[in-house]
This record gives sequence, C-alpha cells and structure tokens, in this order.
Amino acid sequence: MSEQNRKSNKKLVTWLSVAVIGMFGFGFALVPLYDIMCEALGINGKTNTVSAVQPVGMRADISRTIRVEFMAHINPDMPWTFKPETIYLDVHPGEVIQTAYLAKNNASQSLVGQAVPSVSPGTGAAYFNKIECFCFNHQPLDANGEAEMPLIFYIEPDIPESIHTLTLSYTLYNITSNASVQDAVERSKGSKSALNRELSYE
Repeated sequence: MSEQNRKSNKKLVTWLSVAVIGMFGFGFALVPLYDIMCEALGINGKTNTVSAVQPVGMRADISRTIRVEFMAHINPDMPWTFKPETIYLDVHPGEVIQTAYLAKNNASQSLVGQAVPSVSPGTGAAYFNKIECFCFNHQPLDANGEAEMPLIFYIEPDIPESIHTLTLSYTLYNITSNASVQDAVERSKGSKSALNRELSYE
C-alpha cells in the first residue's frame, strides 16, 4: 500500500470516528434539544414537568366540555410499542381525569424510556395540569415487558372559551445509554407507591 493510500485511509478512519462520536452525542441531546426547539419555534405548548396540586375548592365547570386528544410518537431508535389507552376524552374544566398510556418493550434486553410531553394549541398548555404523569420519571421495562403508565390531569376552569380541543402528545426516547436501569426501576417503584398512597386517601 502506498504512502498516499495510507494517509487517505487514516483520514477516512478519523472522519468516521468523529461522525460516530457526533451521532452518539446527538442521541444524548435529543430530549433537551426537543424542548428548546419547541419553546423557540412555538410548535407545541410545554406542559408542567412536576406534579401539580389540585387547588382546594376547585369545581368542575359542567357547562363546558373540552375534548382532549391523546397521541404517541416513538423515536426511531426506540423498539417499543407505545400508545394511549384511549384516543380522546371529553372533559369538563376543573374535572380530575385519570387515564393511561400503554407500553411494551419489544427488545430482547431491558431498556429505559423517557416521554416528553407537549400540548397544542400552545395557548392551552398553561391550563393543562398533570397531577401524576409517567413523564415525570424514567420508565424502565424488562425485555418483552409491558406496562400501564398512569396519567392524572385536570384543565383549569379559566381556560379561554375559544379553546374547544387540546391535543396531548408524547414523544418517547431511548435513554438507556445515559441512565442506570436499576436506578430507574427503583425511582419508578417509589413513584408508583406514592401514587397508590395518594389515591387511597381520596
């Protein structure tokens, strides 16, 4: 092999290595990049990322009904099945609603997922509050494992009357590479135990 060919091969290996590292880093950055892009472009409304507390004395406005549509998207590198329990619900502002999303890990190994929510139209996102959401924590699933992931929410009664439909969409990302599966399992168990205690008091 000539000296020129060796130099060309060395350059090729270097560029390929840089490309692999860049792709790996981009995979880690997908979730925060999604948030930044949505906020900058106003594509979808960003919802609360911590548990909301139902205001004391809040009453449902039975004179109004808002349709909440549920959607699910999966990042290409995530080998899960992910879908809402129901595609829509008609709810009254101020009414606490419980539903769920269903997930199945189709891979032959344990994986950890992270769901990123958004609400459209963006003007309605500030009125959509999640009391409990699987998006608050990493979601671990064993190989071929299945899970029902709870969602409890309410829409604030003072939502503008011009809004008749809200679309809640989740994009599911594979974050196994930068998350400890065991830690995610423990956090998930703790979250479910707290939710069960909270529901038992109602």
